[in-house]
Amino acid sequence: MPHLVVLYTPNLDPETNMTVLCRALADTMLQTHDDDGKPVFPTGGTRVLAYPAAHFAVADGKADYAFVYLNMRMAHGRSASTHKRVGDALLMCAKAHFQPVFKERHIGITLQIDEGHEVFDAKHSNLHPLFQASIGAPS
Repeated sequence: MPHLVVLYTPNLDPETNMTVLCRALADTMLQTHDDDGKPVFPTGGTRVLAYPAAHFAVADGKADYAFVYLNMRMAHGRSASTHKRVGDALLMCAKAHFQPVFKERHIGITLQIDEGHEVFDAKHSNLHPLFQASIGAPS
């Protein structure tokens, strides 16, 4: 953890590069710091995944509307100000990425952050040892 999942209408694929968005969002996550100036997310645990919706309906269907849903899932324990800082930074990143698309079509963007206690949380990774400089950031 943290995981940021982007679900979007596939009519955006010809108009924007979602891999570029994923990298920009991951970089934004890695550059965000908490109230004490510490990185919010560990490098080896930061993941952004984007999926086009196989089927979709947006608004009244009278135009080729587009939609992007970003859901950030992070472990429990960060302050409300950190949540806001992360949310504001991610939304700003997404808005900047889609600015050219906004000029050409109607598009909606929603960002939600979920935090909570898992009832089961198992991990297996050899990524974390690659980024030992990020030790101390919550996962």
